[in-house]
Amino acid sequence: MTPNKNRFARFGVFEVDLAAGELRKGGLKVRLQGQPFQVLVVLLERAGEVVTREELRQNLWPSDTFVDFDHGLNTAINKVREVLGDSASSPRYVETLARRGYRFIAPVQRAAAGEGSTGTEIAGANRREADALVSPRTGASPAPGSALLHPELEIPVPNRAFTRGLFALVQSMYLIFYVVALFRLHGIEGLLDSFLAGWGATTLTAAIVITAGVGIPLRCYLISAVAFDYQRLAETFRRIFPFLLALDELWAVAPFLLTRNLGLGGAFAISAALLYLPFSERTLIRMAYVISKR
Repeated sequence: MTPNKNRFARFGVFEVDLAAGELRKGGLKVRLQGQPFQVLVVLLERAGEVVTREELRQNLWPSDTFVDFDHGLNTAINKVREVLGDSASSPRYVETLARRGYRFIAPVQRAAAGEGSTGTEIAGANRREADALVSPRTGASPAPGSALLHPELEIPVPNRAFTRGLFALVQSMYLIFYVVALFRLHGIEGLLDSFLAGWGATTLTAAIVITAGVGIPLRCYLISAVAFDYQRLAETFRRIFPFLLALDELWAVAPFLLTRNLGLGGAFAISAALLYLPFSERTLIRMAYVISKR
């Protein structure tokens, strides 16, 4: 893998520009210079193969250089792992082979100059790797202990179908809330009249109608977007989240309308759960989709 023929090396959400001597994560430059970067390049050049400590010494430390080689190499490897979010005990990228050397175990994609990846391509590569990560040396999926970590949340990447399904279920729940509220609007208005006088009941009824009217098409859009796996849903969701948060927090008080049936404690518990729900929606979206960097 030479800079002329294969200028870029990509793995997960990372990309190495060999000509520029830069490491990028999700399209953003990550600081890794000097010997740690050179160590990473050597490992990438021989991804899936064992690179002995002696070979690394010959590549990076000339024979006439008097340094503490063992300490320098260990420091460089630790720096590489720190930047990649890797660990020696559960490696996802750099594997240590006792008394032998190191091996880069993640799939590596190479590209020539002019074929550098965009943020969208990196995000797509991360999703594909999360769904089916294959080791270059075995062709098999990694063990649970070496599962790929999410680049933003630093948790093992969950199954995307599962997280998208949970998100769709939450949207369906809100959609049912709105539809049932509109169908039982007369009963809700009577209930509000029983403890609110004058314009109070009318105002709350109008608020229910308006927010349900806005919420129904919004939930239908989110359900269809996640069902068809719209790749830029994370960006769209981030933009509408402030409005969605206000809408969801308003509907979180709805259980108190059923205090006679649920009891005050039950209504409070359900309301507390609903207050947290929009933040869990955001987390589910971040688990399933990586926001592209441009």
